[in-house]
Amino acid sequence: MGDLAKIFKAYDVRGVVPGELDERTAEAVGAAFVEVLGAGSVVVARDMRASSGPLAAAFTRGATGRGADVVDAGLGSTDLLYYASGSLGLPGVMFTASHNPARYNGMKMCRAGAVPVSAETGLTNIRDRAAELLATGVSGSGAGTVVRRDLLDGYAAHLRGLVDLSGIRPLRVVVDAGNGMAGHTAPSVFAGLPVELIPLFFELDGEFPNHEANPLEPDNLRDLQKTVLDKGADLGLAFDGDADRCWVVDERGESVSPSAITALVAVRELAKHPGARVVHNLITSRAVPEIIAEHGGVPVRTRVGHSYIKAEMARTGAVFGGEHSAHYYFRDFWFADSGMLAALHLLAALGERDVPLSDMLARYSRYAASGEINSTVGDQSAVVARVRDAYAGREGVEMDDLDGLTVSGPGWWFNLRPSNTEPLLRLNAEASGEKQMAAVRDEVLAAVRS
Repeated sequence: MGDLAKIFKAYDVRGVVPGELDERTAEAVGAAFVEVLGAGSVVVARDMRASSGPLAAAFTRGATGRGADVVDAGLGSTDLLYYASGSLGLPGVMFTASHNPARYNGMKMCRAGAVPVSAETGLTNIRDRAAELLATGVSGSGAGTVVRRDLLDGYAAHLRGLVDLSGIRPLRVVVDAGNGMAGHTAPSVFAGLPVELIPLFFELDGEFPNHEANPLEPDNLRDLQKTVLDKGADLGLAFDGDADRCWVVDERGESVSPSAITALVAVRELAKHPGARVVHNLITSRAVPEIIAEHGGVPVRTRVGHSYIKAEMARTGAVFGGEHSAHYYFRDFWFADSGMLAALHLLAALGERDVPLSDMLARYSRYAASGEINSTVGDQSAVVARVRDAYAGREGVEMDDLDGLTVSGPGWWFNLRPSNTEPLLRLNAEASGEKQMAAVRDEVLAAVRS
């Protein structure tokens, strides 16, 4: 058993198995989860990693030992777990390490109705109680039951019921599951749609033999891009290991900014819910709040992180939320994120038009962006302070500290944000043109790395 403070993050649990996260720890977390949340029943799902089954079983022992009944949903994506939590009205736990390498695993937790559990809303309490149980003994005297329940068909039908795909033109779509859970869920979700599904790496394999299931890394998109071109496909979709994130490649094999997808889906949701609020995090393109406002919506800016997005959506009643990390959140999906649901919106929008995807999305891409650039630093606070001093007092420059340091000037902005888990600073910069963006990016990086 490792240090629980090391594996309990801001909004999930993640660590190396078994050095940092083992079955005894999972059992203690299961017991603590039930105690802290006062849960009488819990739904549990898991991804395809070799360690996920044993860890989920250990968690189940801890939960049933505290008297809770467990609904075992078996293999599933994270958004399938959210569907289970929402439709069954139960708190839930998903065993996954998302896009991390094979040696990792973890837990994503939610209350009934897919309400997230973060460090600020119970995760720290679960950690502390689990640590006590590990020190004093985990075994409980409860006799909770375990019921196996297959929720895949219900999940797929629910997603299809949220997006009208009737009457769209036939589409050819390449899906790269990266040997992750999209290989399990995509065939059911796409069943019966006018879509020719071209699968890449649908075999479930937690060792990720073809490439890491992390579509944010450009190298992991190479196979998808090549196949889109070779097959003359209308688009390509890449999912991460637990299939809650969806990255898009257009018909030219070009990567599509998640900000453009956020803007597109926001426009579709605002057409159904005029005047609604739409949440976006502070590193999405400035085009996103502009387009939301132009279509009669109210943009709501928030910090990076799914628990913050979900909390702000619930607080404001927002109809949709998008992050630049390719997470997309829907009020109609219990304010939870679903990459598969975002993909269905994209297919519906494209299928309604007789134009290529690149043409359809051109209106949503207005600015030049740097993408996220990481710098390893010894003292994050000192470096951020140095950058702040470099821009303080400049004419037309504004700053805010919602999440790290955001600096805005005429036609440009950047955000410098510390990583929660590593000695890194993450830079995102954007400007009206490529030359201006490069100048801003390079000036900030020089200050950071000097």
